[in-house]
Amino acid sequence: MARPLSVAIIGAGMGGLATAAALLRVGIDVRVYEQAPQFARIGAGIQVGCNAMKVLRELGLEQRMRSQSFYPRSWNNRDWRSGDIKFDMIFGESAEQRFGAPYLLAHRGDLHAALASAVPDECVRLNHKLVGLDETGEGVRLTFADGTTTVADAVVGSDGVHSVVRDILFDTAPVRFTGRIAYRTTYPAALLGGERIDDCTKWWGEDRHIVIYYVKPDRGEVYLVTSQPEPDFRIESWSAKGNVRDLRASFEGFHPQVGRVLDACPDVHKWAIMDRDALDRWADGKVTLLGDACHPMTPYMAQGAAMAIEDAAVLSRCLNGVDRDGVADAFRRFEATRKERTTRVQETSRANIWLRERTDTSWVYGYDAWTVPLAA
Repeated sequence: MARPLSVAIIGAGMGGLATAAALLRVGIDVRVYEQAPQFARIGAGIQVGCNAMKVLRELGLEQRMRSQSFYPRSWNNRDWRSGDIKFDMIFGESAEQRFGAPYLLAHRGDLHAALASAVPDECVRLNHKLVGLDETGEGVRLTFADGTTTVADAVVGSDGVHSVVRDILFDTAPVRFTGRIAYRTTYPAALLGGERIDDCTKWWGEDRHIVIYYVKPDRGEVYLVTSQPEPDFRIESWSAKGNVRDLRASFEGFHPQVGRVLDACPDVHKWAIMDRDALDRWADGKVTLLGDACHPMTPYMAQGAAMAIEDAAVLSRCLNGVDRDGVADAFRRFEATRKERTTRVQETSRANIWLRERTDTSWVYGYDAWTVPLAA
């Protein structure tokens, strides 16, 4: 009996773990290499769209995510000062009926932990920082910072916007600072003193916005994230602390509901919003990129993780039943199937107009990565 295809995945973020789970599902031998020494629970929310939930359902994670996440009835888009609704995107049961899966609001750590639960511990290697890779006659040889090496039939670079795999393959230009920063945090809803807020609202200002929503099914935790101009701040770290007084000052004059949420906020993180153009190609031989490594997203559509999760499902379909000689063609089909969609989402997100007015959302949330036709 022929041995299964072996795939090394670089990066154990949302995309890397989703890819590992999807490949294991079709009998592929997987190892995930992550440079961090351990997984960290980052205090951030994440919107898990209907399109991503269809992938998670097939990975056996839907019920877990439903039990840990908030189930919003709508996503309001309101004027920053008056609170007038610009567009109210209805979710709840109607979204499930229309798009085939729920729309959930979750803690980012809960989604990451759910994906990690779908990948056996023995498939994950922490504290492995990639420093080199070479395609040889026996496969692709990977070299790590500690001097260890391994060989796989194929490599998937799911190592984010600062992808080492991408830099090795294509020597691309560095990421570009957008001139905008984001504050973000989660905190117990009890700090609001019994004040109820909208399920999920984006408050649109003239040159800035703030998104606020619950991330727990009992409304016990609140998340907020902003975008605003600050051209001199360049720190990208998700753990960099911000000044909550500066945050409040940035949104002075916004609707009283925003003010109450910010007044209750005990602390906050701050990071620079970066951008990068889509790559002309994602793969070279038996190595391909996936997720933010090849199509990084600004956060304005809440679709960055969803695109990586969709990638994982489509890639697993392209690699299903393929031997090592068919890997390069499978990677070509993967890119050809996904590129038009991810480029459209990337460009729409960059424009930051998503849901500001009445919007056709069916092309985003109606997509099913398990059934979309694969490129020839």
